[in-house]
Parts: sequence; C-alpha cells; structure tokens
Amino acid sequence: MQEVYRVVDVNLNRAGEGLRVLEEITRFVLNDVDLTACIKEIRHNLNAIVSELPDLRYEIIYSRDSEGDVGSGSWTKGESTRDSLFALATANFKRVQEAARVLEEFGKLLGLPAQEFKKLRFKAYLLEKKIGLRLHEQKNH
Repeated sequence: MQEVYRVVDVNLNRAGEGLRVLEEITRFVLNDVDLTACIKEIRHNLNAIVSELPDLRYEIIYSRDSEGDVGSGSWTKGESTRDSLFALATANFKRVQEAARVLEEFGKLLGLPAQEFKKLRFKAYLLEKKIGLRLHEQKNH
C-alpha cells in the first residue's frame, strides 16, 4: 500500500504546485480578485480533503521517497521553456487536471472521496478556459 500512498503524495504536491502558479498568474498578472479567490479555494479544498484524515496524511508523508523517485530527474523539452503566459498557465492547468484524475482513481484505494477530486478537475477545466481567454485578450491589447 506504500506505493499507493506515494502516488497520492506526489499528485497532491503536483496539483498544489500547479494551483500556486495559477494563483500567482491570476493575482499578479491578471489582477483579478475573483479568479484568484477561485484558484485559492480549490487549493485549500485540495488540502482539506486529506487534512481531515490525519492518519492518512501521516501515511502519505511517511511513504514519501523523493530521493528514490526514479522520475525525479526526467525532463521533457517543453518543461524547460515557456514561450508565453498562456503556455505557462496551460501547462499548469494540465498538471492540476492530470493530478486530480490520478487522485480520483488512486484515492479510491484509500477511501478518499473520488467525487471531490472529479469536481476539482472539472473546475480546473472551466477556469482554464476563463483564464486562457483573459491571457489571450491581455496579450492582444
């Protein structure tokens, strides 16, 4: 079961990190209080899902193996550069959406509420469109 905890840990981290980048875009680039609040709420909801289960949180952190992660040193060409704020936002939305899907599936093995991760994923799809449109408009003005 330790492997499942590791998968959940890395995807909680991945989703949280992606949401933090998106929050900075909505806050400091778009200066949009409503979009910033939406992203922040999703990030806090993500943390709350696991925080409500303290024993599970302990198992997840205890199972972490950053030094032994065989994928920690792998990079794709696209990861090393971003050519626009739109590309930056898109990459981080994909990161959040993919992590939410993994959490939805693996979380079932730990009794986590899969529907909450699904809701998060669909909120990310909606916000990707809203924020993408805003970044595109901002670029063209």
